[in-house]
Amino acid sequence: MSLVRLNIKGISYSQTQNGAYALILSEVEGERKLPIVIGAFEAQSIAIALEKEIKPPRPLTHDLFKNFADRFEIVVKQVIIHKLVDGVFYSSLICERDKIEEIIDARTSDAIALALRFQAPIFTYKNILDKAGIYLKGDAQQEEEQEQQKEDIIVDELFSSEVEKKSNDPDYKKLSLNELNSMLDQAVKSEDYEKAARIRDEISKRK
Repeated sequence: MSLVRLNIKGISYSQTQNGAYALILSEVEGERKLPIVIGAFEAQSIAIALEKEIKPPRPLTHDLFKNFADRFEIVVKQVIIHKLVDGVFYSSLICERDKIEEIIDARTSDAIALALRFQAPIFTYKNILDKAGIYLKGDAQQEEEQEQQKEDIIVDELFSSEVEKKSNDPDYKKLSLNELNSMLDQAVKSEDYEKAARIRDEISKRK
């Protein structure tokens, strides 16, 4: 499978939901964009790395990782978004130390926050971009304005989908502990941590 290099276009926020963000990646040699829902903390970390002039008084988690890696001469060479399952993107950090390469699993938002700090390129596979990539191109005279409008629509659709998932959650109070524990394992496996937190809260109430 061929790799496609991506750039960070920016971070968008939902017009309809407070605290909801999406990272917009764009292919280097093409017009498609890849929107990825991220949390507020990751959005802040990525935004700070993009600005470069903003330096928090104390290191953020991703800055700490970078400082730790520098001290032990570990380099993040590239980030690969290698899988998409049920709307969840899976990524890997390709790292090197003493000319030995290692592959480390990472959440996509964390991987990109680190890629910025290491100035490492970001890639995904062509089949993932074919599946999840979108075109955001307007007319020549109004291209930038229309692109932003389309981007906002796509972002809000992404968040609407997330809200719909939550609304489709079963009534946890009616489920047994075994069912809840099974659902908790599945939510963690699919990296749906918000759902996992709701299930965990219900389990905690019964202890």
